[in-house]
Amino acid sequence: MSILTKEQLKNFISENNIQSIPDLYASLKNLFKDTIQEMLEAELSTELGYEKYEKKDKDTPNSRNGYTQKTV
Repeated sequence: MSILTKEQLKNFISENNIQSIPDLYASLKNLFKDTIQEMLEAELSTELGYEKYEKKDKDTPNSRNGYTQKTV
């Protein structure tokens, strides 16, 4: 049993202009990269209890946007 139909596979090949094995590897790498990134971001949101850039209703002064006041 196949997850994708032959028509879906043909569309994927034509949309990504796959002509060789390295082209296929590059397309699959990009596909998995985006999928894994989304999974990691969802996991982080679940673990922290708030979404990225959300400021209201959180119990911590930390923010996920990468900017906080620092003193040395």
